[in-house]
Amino acid sequence: MKLFALIAASMLLAIPSVQACNLHATDAKASGCPQKWMNANLRLNDILTVGTHNSYKQAIPPALLAKIASQSPQIAAGLDYSHPPLNEELDDGARNLELDVVYDPEGGRYAAPAGIPPNAGALPADFTATMAKPGFKVLHVPDIDVRSSCLTLTQCLTIIRHWSRAHPHHIPMLITMNAKDDPSQVPGGVQTLKFDAAAYNALDAEIASVFPESAMIRPRDVIGKDGSLHWPTLGTARGKVLFALDEPPEKVIAYESARGGKRMMFINAPDPEAEGAAYVTLNEVPADLARIKDAVAAGLIVRTRADADTVEARRNDPSRRDAAFASGAQYVSTDYRHPDVRFGPYEARLPDGAVAVCNPLRTGDQCRGIAIDP
Repeated sequence: MKLFALIAASMLLAIPSVQACNLHATDAKASGCPQKWMNANLRLNDILTVGTHNSYKQAIPPALLAKIASQSPQIAAGLDYSHPPLNEELDDGARNLELDVVYDPEGGRYAAPAGIPPNAGALPADFTATMAKPGFKVLHVPDIDVRSSCLTLTQCLTIIRHWSRAHPHHIPMLITMNAKDDPSQVPGGVQTLKFDAAAYNALDAEIASVFPESAMIRPRDVIGKDGSLHWPTLGTARGKVLFALDEPPEKVIAYESARGGKRMMFINAPDPEAEGAAYVTLNEVPADLARIKDAVAAGLIVRTRADADTVEARRNDPSRRDAAFASGAQYVSTDYRHPDVRFGPYEARLPDGAVAVCNPLRTGDQCRGIAIDP
C-alpha cells in the first residue's frame, strides 16, 4: 500500500492543479487528494465507466431457448445471456443500467405470455400476481423473453434508489430507458400499448415516485436557455442518477410534446448541433467512432456498446470493446462484465477493476492513469 501511495503521489504532483494539495509523498493516498482534485476539476462528462445492457434480463429456460433455436438459431443465440440482480451489478461496479419498459396502466396485459408453452420452464412464483398490478413492466420481448430480476419498473427503480442512498459517493449513474411497443411476434400474442402522451406522463410520474429531484440530474439542470450545456462537477454529481430515453426521433418528439420543459429524461439527440442536444446513443462501434468523437467534443454524454448479441463473447473478440473504451463515450454497455464460462474468457471491464476512469478524449493525461473510483 505504501508503494502505491508513493506512485500515486508522484503522478499527482506532476499535475499543476493538484499541487495545491501540498502533500508529502507518503500521505497522498490517505488524504484523498486524487478524489478531491477530480471532484473539483472534472465534470460529469469527463468520465468513462462500464455498465450493462438489458440489466434486468434473466436467462431463458433451456427448453424455450431450444424451441426458439429450432425456428431461428441466430435469434436464440442473441437472446442467450443474463445478468445478476441490479443491486449485485451495482456492487460489482456497473454505473450504467438499461431498463426496457412496456406500458400497462390497468395491469395484467403481460401476465400470460403466449410464447411460453407449459413444458418450457415455470415462470417465477410471483410472476402472475406481480404482472397483474397496474404500472410499467420491465421485460425484453413480450410473450417470449419475459424473465426479469425486477418485474415492475417501480421495483427496479426502488432497488437502484436504495443502493444509491447506501452509497452516496458513487459516480453519477446513467439509467437508459427503452419504451417498447412493437407488436408481438407470437401468434395470439399480447397487443402492446403505444407510448403516447399519457404513457410518457405516467412514465415520468413513476420515476418521480421513487427518485426525488434532489437525487437526479435533469435536462433543465444541464441545458441552458440558449442551448448551452452546463454539466455539474463530479463532486456535485456524485450520488445522483440521470435518465435517458434511448429511442428514435418519432418517440423523442412524442415525449418532448408530452413533457416539454418538465421532462425527467434526457433525449436521444443524434445531431450534436441540435438545440437542446445533451445525450446520444451511438452503439455501433467502430462504425460510429467519428460521430462519437464529434458528440463528445460538442459536450454531449454518449452511451455505446462493447458487445452485442453474444457475438464478441462467442468469438472472444475484444476489438469492439477496446474501440468503445477509446472512443470517448462516457458510458459503455456490455453483457459481459464477467465472462460466460460457456463461451470463453471475453469480458468488458476497465483495467485493474476500476469502476470509473478519466475520459480519454476529454481529460488527456491529466489524471495520470489514477482511477476516479478504484
